[in-house]
Amino acid sequence: MDVRESVSELKKLLSRVNPPELPKLLHWIQHSGELDELLLDNRKVMLQSIADDLRALLPLDAMLPGEAAAHHKMQRRPRPTVHVDAFLYDDDQVDALCEGGAMSRNYCLHCGSQRTAPLDFVSHSFSVSELHFLFQNVLPDLSGRTLVDVGSRLGAVLYGGYVYSSASLLLGVELSEEFVRLQNNMVEKYRLNDRVQVVQADICTQVTLLQNADVLIMNNVFEYFMEPKEQVKAWRFIIQNFIKPSSLLVTVPSLQETLRDLQQEALPPGWVEELPVDYGVYVGGDTDPDALRQIHLYKVM
Repeated sequence: MDVRESVSELKKLLSRVNPPELPKLLHWIQHSGELDELLLDNRKVMLQSIADDLRALLPLDAMLPGEAAAHHKMQRRPRPTVHVDAFLYDDDQVDALCEGGAMSRNYCLHCGSQRTAPLDFVSHSFSVSELHFLFQNVLPDLSGRTLVDVGSRLGAVLYGGYVYSSASLLLGVELSEEFVRLQNNMVEKYRLNDRVQVVQADICTQVTLLQNADVLIMNNVFEYFMEPKEQVKAWRFIIQNFIKPSSLLVTVPSLQETLRDLQQEALPPGWVEELPVDYGVYVGGDTDPDALRQIHLYKVM
């Protein structure tokens, strides 16, 4: 049954529902976890299995001892911020950890009082539902194309691209030897090496790689790991070398927000054009709409 036939059948079904019951049914469709269970497929199961393996190998915050600079930057933010990797922990898992006392969503405004405020959570990975949205709704068919994930970290984009896209090559560029080892272990265990590769390198040394890339993914890649001057240098390098016409750039957050925070001038005229993204697509009841709106798509002109 194709989409047109499915819509027709759904209309017939809805037409038979008693009018007073229709709002209840629509609410169930929008919010019920039962529907998500019906939509569960082997691709999502595989990603969840990889996440299970990685959780067993990493501390709760999924950050390495060598990431002192990132820890320091989070401590300097106006509001207390903690790293919760969205690929490893969905909202239900975070709730369970909070209930068990292993994690908290709030911090005390004054020690000893009951005045509390929400912690800010930051993730350097896409969640499983965000990966589904990225590859099925944001990006076009990637057959024959090379995708590069800058700062691939745990490899979530690479695994998501493997199951949700037809990209010929999914290439992660990661500076940390330990994260590269973790990714390679997952690639080998789940037999993804026919289309996935991980390179241990600084992206600012990869001229040829950037010039040949068809899609570039950058998810919170520099902000927490580089000082502003280094971030500016990295962005200038990317702008100078990611120049293949019609290649695609995905950023979280938007380029405008990123460069504004760096107090930089506007992008070079005509480098990229922002493309529209339909954020209203349903990809599961566990999806955070605000997180989807942070995903921005650009085309190199």
